Amino acid sequence: MKLQEHFSRAGEFLFRWRGHLPLLLLPLVLLSFRDFGYPGGSPRLYRIWEFVCFGVSMMGVALRVWVSGTVPEGTSGRNRRGQRADSLNTSGAYSVLRHPLYFGNTLIALGVALFTRTWYLPVIVLLSCLLFYERIAFREEEFLEGKFGEEFRGWAEGTPAVLPNLKVYRPPSLPFSWRSALRREFYAISEVVLAFSVLDILGRLSAEGRVRTDPLWGALGFAAVVFYLSLMFLKKRTAVLDVNPQARR
Repeated sequence: MKLQEHFSRAGEFLFRWRGHLPLLLLPLVLLSFRDFGYPGGSPRLYRIWEFVCFGVSMMGVALRVWVSGTVPEGTSGRNRRGQRADSLNTSGAYSVLRHPLYFGNTLIALGVALFTRTWYLPVIVLLSCLLFYERIAFREEEFLEGKFGEEFRGWAEGTPAVLPNLKVYRPPSLPFSWRSALRREFYAISEVVLAFSVLDILGRLSAEGRVRTDPLWGALGFAAVVFYLSLMFLKKRTAVLDVNPQARR
């Protein structure tokens, strides 16, 4: 099998299972709490570090929300059955980076890894994301080139794949839609807040030897669950989050 064909097949497989990468890294995250303690023995520094890491992850969430709220319908979806693109995204986040959603995912994972204050977990997470998303991106670009031809090649030639180039930024072709953003990204918003609520419990358990829920993170975790269930209901049972496809093209 040629290397190109191998990358394509691997990318197609990983595309279908891309939502499960956090589960593969979960054992390492749990293992990193084995020798966890408050930085400098200070709960205050621990709180500050928590929010620094949370901020890194939320930057990734914010990027995903922005992308999802400014792209046309039929693109940048959460579908896993196969590649889909009714049009080629080249403006907004896609004007500075070819795969902004995967860049956002990497920031989310990096924030979680930094929380543990181990040197190896951020390195493993970054390398895993690079290898994982590289193959998915290869398959996606193969699909986009086959569908959009010269239009894709012209855009890809001037747009970086890994790190954004803000000098070539062009505003999104569509106005931001909160409905579109929430419908697509309420999963990520809820999951990140809930994940850090759990990380806080694990950190305090490792540092103090007892289960203790911080009132702030307890409230945020509860709010995340309520937010998730509410948005899931609105998405599945109502038309509140529905977007007119003709208005988002």
